[in-house]
Amino acid sequence: MCVPYHLDERLLELDVPVEADETITLELAEGLPWRRMAVLYDTVADVVAAAVKDGEVPYVYSGDCTTSFGTVAGLQRAGIDPSIVWFDAHGDVHTPQTTLSGYLGGMPLRLLTGACPEVIAVLLGLRPVPEEKITLVDARDLDDPEAAYLEGSAITHCEIGDLVVPEGPIYLHVDFDVVDPEQVPGLLFPAKGGPSLKKVARAVRKVLDSGRVVAFGGACTWAPGQGAGEAVRPIMTGL
Repeated sequence: MCVPYHLDERLLELDVPVEADETITLELAEGLPWRRMAVLYDTVADVVAAAVKDGEVPYVYSGDCTTSFGTVAGLQRAGIDPSIVWFDAHGDVHTPQTTLSGYLGGMPLRLLTGACPEVIAVLLGLRPVPEEKITLVDARDLDDPEAAYLEGSAITHCEIGDLVVPEGPIYLHVDFDVVDPEQVPGLLFPAKGGPSLKKVARAVRKVLDSGRVVAFGGACTWAPGQGAGEAVRPIMTGL
């Protein structure tokens, strides 16, 4: 499934690693970005829930990480309370109170834990995911408030080579900017260094091979037309 948006902005182009069998677009009414996103992600949640109930493992590609709200809400609507394995060069654990940039895409993982539910969780009926059920992989580019939060939280923050697959059903989320930006052209928020494409592919395969992945989210956080989707396709080989 392709959700061609960056936050609440419709993208005319979005290079994805594999061809999507469904594209979700809506005419969003004017209003605050979070409320516009909630309308979009409510639809995503319904589509994910229906797929899961049909015995499918939905793959959701979008232009940023906030689509995870819709995917996790959809799993919960289908009766699944998942663990999360989150690959990302960034922490995504800001709140509206800690962010300096105001960028909404820097908050999804923190909000999935139940922080600031009034922002979007209440609008989607999204239940908190306990911190101890979350594994954050890499996240090498952290702001000070994010580092402080992770140090005191129950989230497992590990390097890619130290990944231990959590128990239970898993929502696997990959922001492809986790890969060394030298190997992925056109990233919007490149973070220097990071694991190679091959290392990320092996780690993602390790999670998939658990047989417990119930949904996959891929954040295609790059400018279109530069070949990034093709570059990261090896991560998806064999899916």
